[in-house]
Amino acid sequence: MSDKFENKGEELKGRAKEAVGDATGNEQWQAEGKADQAKGSLKQAGEKIKDAVKGIKDKD
Repeated sequence: MSDKFENKGEELKGRAKEAVGDATGNEQWQAEGKADQAKGSLKQAGEKIKDAVKGIKDKD
């Protein structure tokens, strides 16, 4: 369960970093923020897939 919170936290950290980059015109922070968001979202998708597969296995 903590992985899910860490992944969401990474996504939120990325949003915050991108927002600061937008506010200050810092392109590096904008890019890093977008990358952090993408990484967090991808990890969350992986967790959802694992949960779905586990649910299928539990039905068998």
